[in-house]
Amino acid sequence: MPTIQIKRIYDEPAASDGMRILVDRLWPRGISKERALIDLWAKEIAPSTELRQWFHRDTSQWGEFRKRYLAELRQHEAMLAELKARIARRRATLLYAAADAERNHALVLRDVLEA
Repeated sequence: MPTIQIKRIYDEPAASDGMRILVDRLWPRGISKERALIDLWAKEIAPSTELRQWFHRDTSQWGEFRKRYLAELRQHEAMLAELKARIARRRATLLYAAADAERNHALVLRDVLEA
């Protein structure tokens, strides 16, 4: 499987993105569907609303967030398998809206998809 890229949805789309997959539960503010140029919106495998809100209140809890999100992802194995199949042997970019490039759910999801 090729490397999966991660990119903020607010960054300009590029030909090198390959398949563009939005992995947020909510549509990002200020981005039109035309500008987003997404191929797939995988909102079902984004963190639950409760988990997202909990983490945004205290982002210092990164380790606990990862643990809880991985537990949520285990409940969506069929969706993850389907996504892996769709991106097999092609470039893919997971798109997220969070401002923190070093602590966001797309990083966790990429690790799961690449495992």
